[in-house]
Order: sequence, then C-alpha cells, then structure tokens
Amino acid sequence: MRFLFSIFRFILYVVLGGVLCLAGVTFFFMSWEPDRSTHPFRGIDVSHHQGEIDWPLVAADDVTFVYMKATEGQDFQDKSFSTNWREAGQAGLARGAYHFFSFCSPGEKQALNYLSVLPKSEKMLPPVLDLEFEGNCARKPSVDEVLREVTDFVQTVEAALGRQVVFYVPDDFHAAYIKGQGLNRQVWARSLWHSPDYVRDWLFWQFHQQGAIDGIDGNVDLNVLAGNRKLDQFLK
Repeated sequence: MRFLFSIFRFILYVVLGGVLCLAGVTFFFMSWEPDRSTHPFRGIDVSHHQGEIDWPLVAADDVTFVYMKATEGQDFQDKSFSTNWREAGQAGLARGAYHFFSFCSPGEKQALNYLSVLPKSEKMLPPVLDLEFEGNCARKPSVDEVLREVTDFVQTVEAALGRQVVFYVPDDFHAAYIKGQGLNRQVWARSLWHSPDYVRDWLFWQFHQQGAIDGIDGNVDLNVLAGNRKLDQFLK
C-alpha cells in the first residue's frame, strides 16, 4: 500500500511540475515584448472585431500609435473606422489606416474603395496594404497576377496621396509573392516573440497577436516602430 502511495505521489509531482512549467512558459510568451529602450514607440492595430474601444484608456497604457482597418476588397468598409479614427485622434494617438487586400478583386477598385473612406486634410501615418493568406478568399492567384493587382493598388493610392504605401506582409506571403520581385516598399513585419528575420529592414514590427491593452476587451495585436525612426517624421 505504501508503495502504491509513493507511485501516486510521484505521478502527482510530475503532473504538477508539468502544469507549473507550462504556466511559466505561457506567461513568458504572453508577456514578452521588445526592449523598450530600443523600440520606444508602441502601437496597436484594430478593426471592428475589437468592439467599442475606450481610447483615453488606450492612450494612457503606453500606446503612441494605432493602425485601424479601413477597407477590404473592392466594397467592404469597416463599420468602426470613422468612430475609431475620430476618438483615437481626440485621445492624442498617431493614426494610420490599412486596407486588407483581396485575391478576388481588382487592385484599382480596391484602391478606390480605400481612398473613399480616408479622412481628408488630417495628418496620418503612411497608408498600409495588408497582404496575407489568413482571412483571404480561397483562390490562390499566380505571382504575376498578384503583382499586377498589387501594383495597380499601389500606383492608384500613391498618385492620390503622394505617399509611399507600406506593405504589412507575414513571412509566408512574403516568400510566396513579394521576395525578390523588386517592389521596394517599406515593410510592416509580423514575427511573434522574436525579431523579424525574413526582411533586412522593417518599419513596423507586429510582435504579439494576443496582447492586453487597457480600454480594449479581449486580445489585440501589438506593434513597435523601428528603433532608429521617429514617429513624427511619418505623420503627414
């Protein structure tokens, strides 16, 4: 009987040890962030999925900039964009707008949809084109087709705004469509829990997809500006 009790106690210790180890690893990854002395400008990106946001609380939680979803494809417009834009500005945050690129719509029509909702005569961060597989339509076009439609989007937006479009592009999309194609655009990299290694130089870095920020219910993406840049230089 004592032998069985010893085995049970050993198993219990092993299980508890595993649980504590897993909890420690989870806490590390959930709380990890880039060095604040190297990357002082912290930001988030949001859409209607975050629901109603208390922007003064967000601004007080070490957030200096925000990108918000404006549009997707050729006709979708985020229902929270105008409210988020206005209230984030009132809270003193630097603001930018991004468009989610769809494989199923012509690039020029997507650009016109994006331009139609951008606030006029207000300073903003560079326009961003969100290029990713996740959440896109199932169809996977050829490299030539994607490059053609992306180029149409970029040329239309840059002609209207006089500013270069930044590409938000995770490593899988970058490898499939962007790498080596000579597009020469600044990159918003996505690399969770470690520095991006698939691009030489990046402007923004999304380092977390389950962050916690005061004023937002649920998870939110966390980002930093490249440490050798100043946020004010991108507000035009």
